[in-house]
Amino acid sequence: MRLIVGLGNVGEEYEWTPHNAGFWAIDVLAERHAIRVTRPEAKALIGRGTIAGHEVILAKPQTMMNLGGVAVRMLIERYECDPAETIVALDEIDLPWGMLRIRDRGRNSTHNGLKSVIATLGTDEFIRVRMGVQPERIWGDRKDYLLCTIGRDERRMAQQMAVDAAEAVEVVLTEGLSKAMTRFNRKVSPGDAEEKQ
Repeated sequence: MRLIVGLGNVGEEYEWTPHNAGFWAIDVLAERHAIRVTRPEAKALIGRGTIAGHEVILAKPQTMMNLGGVAVRMLIERYECDPAETIVALDEIDLPWGMLRIRDRGRNSTHNGLKSVIATLGTDEFIRVRMGVQPERIWGDRKDYLLCTIGRDERRMAQQMAVDAAEAVEVVLTEGLSKAMTRFNRKVSPGDAEEKQ
């Protein structure tokens, strides 16, 4: 069983905020593989299904972001998943919009959801798909930006990035982590982002 978690905040007011990028990726995976992520369990909404021949749990923690690790740990324990094989999708303010970074470990992050997962699991050895949401210019508090509803143009980029993140998860499952890193850990120029719109 593989656990695939998207980090985000609960509530309609957060649906199109940069901090909910992890939820966007889970929504795309759920749609592509006909998995309904609706069952409340272990402080999360989950859906159970199959992706590329692998039994998976798709999960969206229903805690607030900084407590997301609690749901991840409960699901890992309940379904006897391997933390090192767990995939966590999340936003990354230090990466430009549309850019993905896939890693299998690392503690250096300002992301409160990621910090919660690391602290609660007691390890940083799990797969993370980081989705770039960096603003074009620095304005005010980073937290305010992450919780601010994005505009129409950014929403189109967000939808494409969620598709890319879902594809990255599929490649991890079908071809392995190193192939996914080679394929998706690349620079995205503004021109690329425009073409994807």
